[in-house]
Amino acid sequence: MKKIIWRLFGGVTLLFLLVALLAWLGLRASLPELDGEIIASGLTDVATIQRDASGIPVISAANRLDLAFATGFAHGQDRYFQMDLIRRQAAGELSEIVGSVALKLDKLNRFHRFRTRAHAVVAAGSDEERELLQRYADGANAGRESLAARPFEYLVLGVEPEPWQPEDTILVVYAMFMQLNDSRASKEVRRGFAYSVLPEEVYAWMYPDGTPWDAPLMGEARSVAPIPAADVYSLRDVEDASPPAREQGRYPLRGSNNWAVSGALTENGRAIVSNDMHLGLNAPNIYYRARLLVEGVDPLDISGATLPGAPFVIAGSNTRIAWGFTNSYGDYTDAVVLRPGAKEGTYATPEGDLPFVVYKELINVKGEDVVEYEIRETVWGPVLDDVEYPDGEIAVSWTAHKPDSVNQNIVQLETARSVSEAIDIANTMGMPAQNFVTGDAGGNIAWTIAGKIPKKTEFNAMLPADWSGEHGWQGWIASSDYPRVVNPESGRIWTANARVTDAEALRVVGDGGYDLGARARQIRDGLFTKDTFVPADMLAIQYDDRALFLAPWRELLLQTLSDEVVAGDPELAEYRQLAEDWIPRAAPQSVGYRLVRAFRLEVEKRVFSALMAPVRAEFGDDITLRKSNQFEAPLWSLVTERPNHMLPAGYDDWDQFLLAAVKQNIEYYREQYEGPLSSRTWGEINAAAIRHPLSQSIPVLGDYLNMPVEPLNGDLDMPKAQGPAFGASERFSVAPGDEANSVFHMPTGASGHPLSPYYAAGHSDWVNGLPSPFLPGEAMHTLTLTPDRR
Repeated sequence: MKKIIWRLFGGVTLLFLLVALLAWLGLRASLPELDGEIIASGLTDVATIQRDASGIPVISAANRLDLAFATGFAHGQDRYFQMDLIRRQAAGELSEIVGSVALKLDKLNRFHRFRTRAHAVVAAGSDEERELLQRYADGANAGRESLAARPFEYLVLGVEPEPWQPEDTILVVYAMFMQLNDSRASKEVRRGFAYSVLPEEVYAWMYPDGTPWDAPLMGEARSVAPIPAADVYSLRDVEDASPPAREQGRYPLRGSNNWAVSGALTENGRAIVSNDMHLGLNAPNIYYRARLLVEGVDPLDISGATLPGAPFVIAGSNTRIAWGFTNSYGDYTDAVVLRPGAKEGTYATPEGDLPFVVYKELINVKGEDVVEYEIRETVWGPVLDDVEYPDGEIAVSWTAHKPDSVNQNIVQLETARSVSEAIDIANTMGMPAQNFVTGDAGGNIAWTIAGKIPKKTEFNAMLPADWSGEHGWQGWIASSDYPRVVNPESGRIWTANARVTDAEALRVVGDGGYDLGARARQIRDGLFTKDTFVPADMLAIQYDDRALFLAPWRELLLQTLSDEVVAGDPELAEYRQLAEDWIPRAAPQSVGYRLVRAFRLEVEKRVFSALMAPVRAEFGDDITLRKSNQFEAPLWSLVTERPNHMLPAGYDDWDQFLLAAVKQNIEYYREQYEGPLSSRTWGEINAAAIRHPLSQSIPVLGDYLNMPVEPLNGDLDMPKAQGPAFGASERFSVAPGDEANSVFHMPTGASGHPLSPYYAAGHSDWVNGLPSPFLPGEAMHTLTLTPDRR
């Protein structure tokens, strides 16, 4: 019997090992060829892909079209599944490969009909633009087809990869629109609910357009509006019924940091441009480092971050200029209140009643029947199907829906020779509108907006508006009317998703929910601590995790936990002691930082909940309301001025209210965690969760696809903006023409294949803030692409 059991056990083990071996061999078969020669149809001359010790490629070709092919080839070898996910997400086509689990997301995205719009963009482009996209697509398909097996993700999903098409590159641009803009006008709608109930003075106080934390390039910081008087608004009859914050605050803004210093502040007279674009983090990273070279009559040398799915360097340097982006959070989406027309199925416009245009989109679902999804569109945009607004149905007017909102003008930056040329190009680019910061080899620096800006009439763009009498948008702002800052006297330019402009320039750009100014101010102040910079100096600012924003809240917490309050209460006493002993940084080992942060979030949630009680009473407790990113101004004025009429019911004074927030946090930690309060470090919850999209779908081995789980420093409201799955998708600081002495690092690695030595190469430099070289190093592998001349 024992022999039978052992034989059975041995047979099962052997079968398991055999299956594991076959899986491993299949996985290895999808690794790309890094050396040798590949005959490639679609090339006109020889191109090479040389990879350094970290797998970062130098891609060389004889002309720009061959360079597009070779770039696509490298992307197709290393990142094809990532490219596929990006285009499918934008088009609302994920269900086709992952099943009905993605159907809800597909409907949200199919709402925009981006596949149809992408076709139209390509068709409207020039012959040269279409050829560039086609050659890139040819290269991406050739790169994928050069693999001995399809990328492993398709094996896991049991599907075949679809070829890359020219319009898919436009879908990649649309995917960035969705990440960086308000794609459903939720800002206006959610503010509209509050506006319809709150007294006008209270609404204006709760939704200011800035705070004393501001650090704009134009104008000054904002002062705080007075607290509304008791005869205007009172909370004395409002119960403090807010659910606990549980350390959850606002979701990280999809944004970035960038800045530039002029040649007057550098050792070699060249400007320095720094950029770290903050996005959701996955394995592999959204960007792909590369150096692109064209040798010959029209030489090019561009280095930086490429976006798999597109043939361009998104941010980087061409040796004459360098450039980088942050999300501007201007107002590029508006909510249009529809007025019913005289006949059913129509709506009112300035030109009279018009019928809705109805599209029936078909969503393919893996293993299931096709799902039909109906979309109604107006002259302004599609109609939301998941919002009940008191004034009527809402149509979304968004720049991304306009046929000329996307173009390929970013390619012109490759040949720009000066800051002046660069900003002229930026103002014509079709992309999600961004803060564009640039510097040149001559030492000049500038800021402007890159991307289309709608020209608006005189309506309140912060709220849903009726456009039946006059169209709210009247075309685009002329590029000559874009705001600009060129060579400021200080020699310094900075942006960080906060308010950059003022007065007329702010009216042009608008407020799309820009960030609190604390991060921008910390960057600005850091730039004024020195008079001379080299690129490596900038990493200290990019990695700055000092808790300057929370420092006043720590003082408030310590005042709340006075000797009298903590006497006889060991838990309160420990909370106070840990806050007193804090490390004044968002450092993984800091307990005090986490406790101060939790205190602020709990107070903020309770105050906002109480202020919004009448709105919930009107629309129901499940209504989603928008808290302004500038809410710190009214919040801080309340907790410092402490007006009795703004104190919720059940409290005798503000000290009692603040103490309740501390006690709630103590209860939360006691229920959620084991061990003493002194074990609640910031790194416990701010630990890396940089995962492969399929890792949770693969038993046992899925975790090997993820980056290491390790504590990370940084948080919101400081330059080192960092969360578990959010943060700098790259960091660089470069002096154009001196790239050899510049720096660049990125999370994860160049390859998207877990068996590649380059899957995580360079990731540790990003975690630890080490200055990796901007340019790829010595070539360790050379792959030659030779034209098929048969």
